Amino acid sequence: MYGEPQYHHRPAAYRYGDDDEDYWYRDRQAPAAWDYRDDEDEHGRADSATGGAGGNERLTGLTGMVLLVLFAAEGFTILAVRQMLTLHFFLGMLLIGPVLLKLCSTIYRFTRYYAGDAEYRRKGPPALPLRVLGPLVILTSLAVIGTGIVLALTGPGAGIWLLAHKAAFVLWFAAMTVHVLAYVWRLPRLVGSDLARRAGYRADQVLGGRAARWLLLTASLLTGLLLAVITVHLAGSWTAVPGPGR
Repeated sequence: MYGEPQYHHRPAAYRYGDDDEDYWYRDRQAPAAWDYRDDEDEHGRADSATGGAGGNERLTGLTGMVLLVLFAAEGFTILAVRQMLTLHFFLGMLLIGPVLLKLCSTIYRFTRYYAGDAEYRRKGPPALPLRVLGPLVILTSLAVIGTGIVLALTGPGAGIWLLAHKAAFVLWFAAMTVHVLAYVWRLPRLVGSDLARRAGYRADQVLGGRAARWLLLTASLLTGLLLAVITVHLAGSWTAVPGPGR
């Protein structure tokens, strides 16, 4: 597992792999003769507080889970957007914090990988189709949120921005559908490993940086909530217009 100590003079009966499921050992306590050397000590990791490459993956997964719930709620408002326009607007602003956090965690992994960081190189990149899709997901996400913010600030008279918002949403929905189908099956393992406590040294390493990850996620939600609360009144200019549409 990335971010774990390097085990030296390990008995042959022990098997260790990069994935959580590829890890077996006979005893809870490792032999005292093993030499533990943290990646942080060897590489001077700047992101050790969040758990290194494995922690970055968990942070991305946790944030993705939250976004999946929020996007589902936002999608529900589209079914009757004229009646739920204020809620639609509120959720759109709330999404800003978690979206930015997921973009940051993804771009950070990209940067560390292509900068040659050993731990991130061992973790490996996503499959090629998902690497090609990634920039489109990022750009369309920013486009949907950005045009939504512009519509909130300019009011219902900005027809070109409404058209841009609709077009960005269609592109975003197509890209995000593929993205979600590719990654959603991994969420239970990633989220479960951050929520569950395991005995012994293994737990300390797997869950290393958990507090920092949850703090970042909470901060992103609070940031989005603050933005939503202080800007929700801007939806009033749209609700006053008959049939503003989406």
